[in-house]
Amino acid sequence: MSLSASPPVIQRAAPRPAPARAQGSARATRGLIKGQQTRAAIVDAALRMAAQVGLEGLSIGAIAEATQMSKSGVFAHFGSREELQISVVREYYARFEQEVFTPALAAPRGLPRVRALFHNWMRYTSAELDSGCIFISGAVEFDDRPGPVRDALVAAVDAWMAAVTRAVAQARQEGQLRRDAADDAQIGFEIHGLILALHYEARFLQRPGAAEHALRAFDNILARYGA
Repeated sequence: MSLSASPPVIQRAAPRPAPARAQGSARATRGLIKGQQTRAAIVDAALRMAAQVGLEGLSIGAIAEATQMSKSGVFAHFGSREELQISVVREYYARFEQEVFTPALAAPRGLPRVRALFHNWMRYTSAELDSGCIFISGAVEFDDRPGPVRDALVAAVDAWMAAVTRAVAQARQEGQLRRDAADDAQIGFEIHGLILALHYEARFLQRPGAAEHALRAFDNILARYGA
């Protein structure tokens, strides 16, 4: 055979179509992702609305109007207003944890972490003065109404207070709080009370200097119980 001869033409087989099962699986995955994105968008709109009108102000119709969806479309993602309210509480806590608790973990164990938690918490609360804290407004709305929404609120606040109490306990283990001082839960209770007072004075009474009062009171707590 001459070296200059043209190489034989290789016929490539036409690509086989993907099996119907694989195509169906891809469509199902895309549908799932789209459904999750739609659900997240609904929760985000509901969270912004709840900050203004409270959890009780939420309704399937109002959210449908805000998201430019049909009521049936919203109902397909949340079978009831109660389920929507619970989803809002959980999303609020997830954002709260991401902006308040997670950054504080970068601080050393002990009082530096307790301070970071309090300062992050204050900053988060101050940013909500024009809207409102769902934990606080939710406690007012559901304090005497047993049910899943109240349970979701209690679980979220309990989880956060447990994190504060744990940080206080670590400060005691580090020798930064007196052994004979009040127990960890008492100190956590007093710190929590400062945030509630800040929200009340700054948002409801609109008193200037509320943040400075809260900071001085926090320093007084640490000085009173400090080693």
